Amino acid sequence: MTDGAKTNLPESGAPAPVMTPREIVSELDRYIVGQNEAKRAVAIALRNRWRRQLVPEDLREEIAPKNIIMIGPTGVGKTEISRRLAKLSQAPFIKVEASKFTEVGYVGRDVESIIRDLTDLAVNMVKEEEKQKVEIKAREVAEERVLDLLLPASAGEPDGDAVDAARLQSTREKLKKMLREGKMDDRFVDIELTQSAMPMIEVLTPQGMEGMEFNLKEMFSNLMPKKTKKKTVKIPEALEILTQEEAGKLVDMDKVTAEAIRRMEQSGIVFLDEIDKIAGRESVHGPDVSRQGVQRDLLPIVEGSTVNTKYGMVKTDHILFIASGAFHTAKPSDLIPEFQGRFPIRVELSSLSKTDFVRILTEPKNALIKQYEALLETEGVHLRFAEDAIQEIALIATDVNERTENIGARRLHTILERLLDEISFTAPEMHGREVAIDARYVRERLAPILKDEDLSRYIL
Repeated sequence: MTDGAKTNLPESGAPAPVMTPREIVSELDRYIVGQNEAKRAVAIALRNRWRRQLVPEDLREEIAPKNIIMIGPTGVGKTEISRRLAKLSQAPFIKVEASKFTEVGYVGRDVESIIRDLTDLAVNMVKEEEKQKVEIKAREVAEERVLDLLLPASAGEPDGDAVDAARLQSTREKLKKMLREGKMDDRFVDIELTQSAMPMIEVLTPQGMEGMEFNLKEMFSNLMPKKTKKKTVKIPEALEILTQEEAGKLVDMDKVTAEAIRRMEQSGIVFLDEIDKIAGRESVHGPDVSRQGVQRDLLPIVEGSTVNTKYGMVKTDHILFIASGAFHTAKPSDLIPEFQGRFPIRVELSSLSKTDFVRILTEPKNALIKQYEALLETEGVHLRFAEDAIQEIALIATDVNERTENIGARRLHTILERLLDEISFTAPEMHGREVAIDARYVRERLAPILKDEDLSRYIL
């Protein structure tokens, strides 16, 4: 089946064709170096979500997402792959650390809060999209409100003389033209902002019932009268504030909520980081019991259940879960069998070599070298990295990772910050200068730290 083929799409929420797995991998290659096996796995998973929407309805509900476990050391691209995947699919995405959750009955967040938080993100995502659709109309209404403030008489009752009315209308049109041309950007106006009269209230709710907090606040908010506050701002800021206010009025929140829940249920992605931290081993007491308890609490959500949120009931049956962990002191087999069974796809990400570091510094669209060059260019400082400097930075990153804690590509951030510390500090005084970074400069700046292993452990 090709993207252009005619298919019987579901009536509501029919998906737009997504990229092919090869195209998805190619797009991920623009930001992440290596890790081809992991990229292929997530590319197939994303494409399968689109495929599922095209199969007959009776079979569609039976096709569960193939959840993924990524195994590999920190800083090799696990989180970045998932984050970029969510951007490509424009899907609701949330990253959570599994170690932050506790078994029901213990103090801490319960696992259902993951779904509630993801629902919040989905609603905000759809709301912003809907606001953009009505932005032109909202802007027009906002302009009229600003014109009413600049020309109060025109906002009154149209009972005056016809000649005066025509004169007012002509003046209003001239003001509108000046407004749109930016000729009135320095003028100030007083606008009224609506505020809730209810003070901020902290509502303590039992674990697993956090949704009650929103309902209680909303109930009190509806009962309390609204009050307005005047604010003096320049016209461009007034237009922006009023446009947002009018867009909010034009957006149908019932429609937004329904679409957000549909999108989340069909294409939501949950990234469970540090999954190895809840991989309890054989034990009858102590923290391992709680770790296994968290796994058992996660099971219903991963398998498919219904969670109560402040926007209504949300089904998790078709949410894609991607788990990741370094698994230094534990193994995937230490997870309880039921939990393992819900993650049929396992991919191992490799540690980064010197060659990988060179590529990370230069190849991706958001490469670190490009970022630092762009940052200092804003000060008029033209930063130029020689090839031997990039090789030296990569070598140092590899060496430090081997001698101390291996934190993958994150090591490059700390090295470059240390390397460019002096230039970044004095950049405002170096406007118009070109600064060449070569291998010698790299060694001179980092040599004192590299010689002292204890010091490099904490600084690099």
